[in-house]
Order: sequence, then C-alpha cells, then structure tokens
Amino acid sequence: MITVWVYVEDLKDYIGQEVELRGWVWNIRSSGKIHFLQFRDGTGFVQVVVERSDVGEEVFEVASKLRIESSVIIRGKIVEDRRSPYGVEVHAKGIVPVQIPEEPYPISKKDHGIDFLMSYRHLWLRSRRQFHILKVRDAMLTAIRQFYRQRNFVLIDTPIFTGAIGESAGNLFELDYFDYGKVYLTQTGQLYLEAACMAFGKVYNLGPTFRAEKSKTRRHLIEFWMHEAEVAYYEHEDNLRLQEELVSYIVKYVLDNALEHLIALGRDVSKLEKVCVPFERITYDEAIKLLQKNGSDIRWGDDFGGDEETIIASNFEKPVFVTHYPRKAKAFYMQPDPHKPEVVLCGDLLAPEGYGEIIGGSQRIHDYNLLLDRLNEFNLPEDKYQWYLDLRKWGSVPHSGFGLGIERTVAWICGLEHIRESIPFARTLYRIYP
Repeated sequence: MITVWVYVEDLKDYIGQEVELRGWVWNIRSSGKIHFLQFRDGTGFVQVVVERSDVGEEVFEVASKLRIESSVIIRGKIVEDRRSPYGVEVHAKGIVPVQIPEEPYPISKKDHGIDFLMSYRHLWLRSRRQFHILKVRDAMLTAIRQFYRQRNFVLIDTPIFTGAIGESAGNLFELDYFDYGKVYLTQTGQLYLEAACMAFGKVYNLGPTFRAEKSKTRRHLIEFWMHEAEVAYYEHEDNLRLQEELVSYIVKYVLDNALEHLIALGRDVSKLEKVCVPFERITYDEAIKLLQKNGSDIRWGDDFGGDEETIIASNFEKPVFVTHYPRKAKAFYMQPDPHKPEVVLCGDLLAPEGYGEIIGGSQRIHDYNLLLDRLNEFNLPEDKYQWYLDLRKWGSVPHSGFGLGIERTVAWICGLEHIRESIPFARTLYRIYP
C-alpha cells in the first residue's frame, strides 16, 4: 500500500491513518527508550514520538543520529492529542534522513542578540515566531487582493524606476539610467496609478518601494512594500471611507483565517476585534490642540513624528484619521480645501497602540494650472512631469487615492516591537546582509 504524503496543517483529517511527512527536525528531546522530535514542514509544527519498542533498533538508532535542522522523511500513524495546536501527534514507524548537518545549528536554544539573529535571518525564518509572523503577513496580502477583487478594481503594476518623483528627491535612491540621465528607485507608484485610474476607473498596486532616509526607528525600513489605490471621481470623503473599509476587512480576514498565529504570538486579539467601521476622525487643528493639551510644544504648521502620532492614537481604541494638514507640510499633488485653502484634503490613518501612521492619502489636484503652480512652488522640473500634467488636459476629473504600508500594518496586527520582523529580509540603515 502506498503511504500518502500529508502536510502538518492537514494531519487532523488523517487520525488513525499511517501517512508520510517530509520536512525538518527543529528540536529533539530524548529519554532512554523514546525520542521526541519536534517536526516542521512549512505548514506547521507537530511532535513525532519515536519509541524503541514500536520502531525497532534500526529506526531508533537512525533517530538517535538526527540533529537540529536535519531534513527527514517520516512515516507514522496520526494519533489524536488535544494538547497539540493541530490536535494530533505522530507515532513514528520509519525515518529516512535526507540530510543530517555536520555542524551544530548556529541558532541554539540560548538567547541570541538581535544583530546575531538578523545576520542569520536566512535561518531565523525557520523559527516558530517568524513562521507565525509571516503567515499573518501572507493572510494580510491575501485579504488586500480579495478586497479589491470583490470590488472589481484592476491590479496595475507600477514601475520601480521613475524620473517623476512623488515627493522630495532628497530621500530617494538615485542612479544613472543609460543616456537618459538620473532616475530614482520609486517610493510610490501613485502618479502612475493616477494615469491608470483615468483608463480603468478603480485601480490598485502592491509592490516594493524604497526610501533613502537615514532613519533608525522601529517604524522604518529602507526597502518596504506598499499597497496603493486610486479611484476616478472619488473625493475626500469617498477616499476615507474606502480606507476604513479596507483596514477593517484586513483585520477581520486575519482574525478569521490566521487567528492561531496571532494567539501563538501572544497578541491580545480583543483589541483587534474592536477594529470596525466607522473610524474616528479629527482634523489637524484638533490634533494640535490635543497634543498641546498633553504637554507638547508643537505649533500649527509642524508635521507629526512618531511621538505625536502615539499621543494622538492613544486617545482612541480604533485607528483614527487625522485630516486637513497644512498645505506646506504635504506633497505638491494634494487638492487644497476650497473652504480653507491653507490646508489640503488629505488624511493620515494612525493605528492604535503606538504603531503610528499606516496609511497616507489625499484627494489629488485635477486642475492643470493649479498643479503647474504647485510644481513650480516645489521647484520640480516641468518637463519630467509633462506626462502627469497631460492627465489634467484630457478628461480630467476629481480623483483620490492612498498608500498603505504593509510592514507597519503587519507590525500593528501582530503586536511587534520592531518593524524588521514584519518582512522576510529586512533592509535597514545598517542591514543589507543576508
């Protein structure tokens, strides 16, 4: 009889049957006549019991030679065990080593410093904590795609190289692009999504972005993933409504599909269960008063940093929008408020619990002359943005969009202390290896 190959996540469907597992030994504990192998296969973790009286001397001796991170194929019977996260354990019948390491695994049971673990990130990914974090990330990205598919948005892949920057060139990576001259690694695909929304109405993207900002905070990466959306005929209120619907959808999807991973991380899911529409909204003016009331010396016109965002968000149990920032504190493409032109129709969404801004968005300028004035005000070259200006010459309409930082959102949902664990291979100010 052929033994079927089964993944750990499906073992509960094979109780009482003999199956084959293919994976790795992540821990070993022995007690005379019995070995306890902690086994993983990329879908989950399970205990494999190797008892001398069941497997015989030859198989028991094979198990004795295994080391941490040995790759193995195991044949065994699935037995119910309610103590296990998957409700089962495996009673081994046969073990075939694929590779037994000659050297001890560098990540041992003892505590390691974060610099050591980041230097061995290629191996640290195998740990239980990192497994659970990245499974949550995977669920979150699935939720984003599903959210837009249900609403008939079109996925647009925006370029990584760009000559037309979304904000300031001072914090972008610059490189020579053949005979063209200077181009940059993009920090946003927004301008290109604006072109696409005039063709498809409702569009979004999802991909890597880059920021050459010498920041060392727990909220910053040099290479990070961004999701952005842009919708024709959407104005400021439409934009905020789409954002809160998206974030509440993501959180609910993760709670419904990755709850065991959040629990394994020790996340207080009761806080996430409160994340539902509508979200609270305060204006920049109201935020300034709130900060000053809490002892801040901030003044109108200043932008908010991490400390200010934390103070604001601590007053709310759900994410909160801060809207209508001063025009001079925001990017050139944001639409001024017609009732108060010194501020713009924008909003930053701040996550609770000290995680700061996870979304930045705005209504975009749709008037050609106003956009041209703003380009000149920011000393941006008109020729590099001619294609962007063209969008205002033929069929221009009000439109709005936003960008959501994937890693910041993962860090918030998982309750992580630092953003570096929210991406498989972090690129920070001092980290490019591995």
